[in-house]
Amino acid sequence: MIPGSPIAVIDGVPIFLPQALGAALAALAVLLLAALIAMMRSGAARRLEAEAARERQEAIEARFAALAQSGAELNGRVAGMTEWLGSRQTDLARVVADRLDSVGARLGAGLETQAQTTGENLGKLNERLAVIDAAQARLTEMTREVVSLKDILSNKQARGAFGQGRMEAIVRDGLPAGAYDFQFTLTNRARPDCVIRLPGDARLLAVDAKFPLEGFSALRAARDDEGRKNGQARVRADVGKHVKDIAERYLLPGETQDIALMFVPSEAIYSDLVEHFDDVVQKAHRARVVIVSPTLMMMAINVAQAILRDARMQDEAQAIQAEVGKLVNDVRLLGDRAAKLETHFRQAQEDLSGIGAASQRIARRGERIEAMDFSGEGEAEPPDLMRLARGAE
Repeated sequence: MIPGSPIAVIDGVPIFLPQALGAALAALAVLLLAALIAMMRSGAARRLEAEAARERQEAIEARFAALAQSGAELNGRVAGMTEWLGSRQTDLARVVADRLDSVGARLGAGLETQAQTTGENLGKLNERLAVIDAAQARLTEMTREVVSLKDILSNKQARGAFGQGRMEAIVRDGLPAGAYDFQFTLTNRARPDCVIRLPGDARLLAVDAKFPLEGFSALRAARDDEGRKNGQARVRADVGKHVKDIAERYLLPGETQDIALMFVPSEAIYSDLVEHFDDVVQKAHRARVVIVSPTLMMMAINVAQAILRDARMQDEAQAIQAEVGKLVNDVRLLGDRAAKLETHFRQAQEDLSGIGAASQRIARRGERIEAMDFSGEGEAEPPDLMRLARGAE
């Protein structure tokens, strides 16, 4: 029972003075406790803010110190570069001066050498003039030798040896050793100057090199119509007799070819024979004797050489076909290996592209480190070094 009268009634409940005082004291205590807690939290926040501010200040001071150090290093590098450029400029000036001195010395030496060379060339020119004089003397001697050669060719035996030698040179130059024989003896005991063996035919092609030149010599020595007429008659008689001898001695059925060759050792004589003695040439053709000059002989030898080459190619056709098959197989293998090599190149190209991208990222990271930028913006994923190593293998 609370003494006294209530000071208020709230919702039918009387409120006495001690109760009101107690409630007020309790509320005041709660307010004081809340104020104390708020003050404690405010002090802790201020301490945290002060500590964070101190850390930021220290970071700023450290960054400024690093910037100052970088500036000092940059100044040192600039000073070193300036000193290096100055020394290089001095070296360049010295090198230019040395080069100018060297060029001047070389120019003087070159002029001296040129003068010496000019003197030597003049001496060589005098020597060559002396050689020309000696050559002129030898030319005069050769003229006398040509006259002597003319006298030699006027002899029948010497002339036959000359034609034989020229024919043998043409045959040796154009045919292999087993395709011909000189002074071969036939079954009738006749010995043509040369026989040529053609592939696929056992018969021999006979060649005679003993062309009669006496009639042509008499024709060229004639000074009047009578002499020229006698010379022409002698040419027809001599060449006709020689054609007849060749046909009778060197055309043997089953042993020699159906034709024989009569070699004329001079293109000029052959031209005169074809132009002025066509009847003799036609008579030789009817007798199956073909008159050939050195040029025509070379053409005949080339034809024989082509025939021999074709025969060898036919004999080796199977070997050539087998080699072609091997070549086709090698080309196929080459194509497969080229495809594999292309795949390897493509893989290498992809790995090189990855390495290039990784190097770009490393360069950007280095730039950020150099700029002291640790914000992390634009940072890419680090390269997979293991994958790059496997790709390089």
